[in-house]
Amino acid sequence: MTETPRTPLTLAQVEATARAAHAGQTDKAGRPYAEHLQAVAEGVRARGGDDEQIAAAWLHDAVEDDALSPEWLREAALSSRTKDIVLAVTKWSGEPPEAYAARILATPGALLVKESDLAHNADPARLAVLDEATRKRLTEKYVRMRALLRSRRMNSGTGVRR
Repeated sequence: MTETPRTPLTLAQVEATARAAHAGQTDKAGRPYAEHLQAVAEGVRARGGDDEQIAAAWLHDAVEDDALSPEWLREAALSSRTKDIVLAVTKWSGEPPEAYAARILATPGALLVKESDLAHNADPARLAVLDEATRKRLTEKYVRMRALLRSRRMNSGTGVRR
């Protein structure tokens, strides 16, 4: 017996899933977490990302934050590319930043999602509402990740962004 192919989730369905998965969650500034997801998805679109990357942007923190399980992602009616991007941008507990950056760069389409995520996370207006110690710690974290992504991209000899 052959399995009937499932209809892939639309972007609207992916957005609704992500919003439901993160319902009640807030960012470090106390804002609804869905605002961050929306900003990252809009950033991916503005940077020329395709629908698979936009879907991954909506889901980029779902597995990392335990909002959705790796099993859910594996079984979801999403393209394998979208799933690969979500897993690439998922930072695992205890994972060295160098390994994380290398995985992002090795996964087609993931860098654009991570760049959009970093852009929103490092937005001065967003950081301004945090206490100074948190703002300093996060700014250093984002600067380091950007530097890792840039240096590894340069060392790999590729300027490929998507």
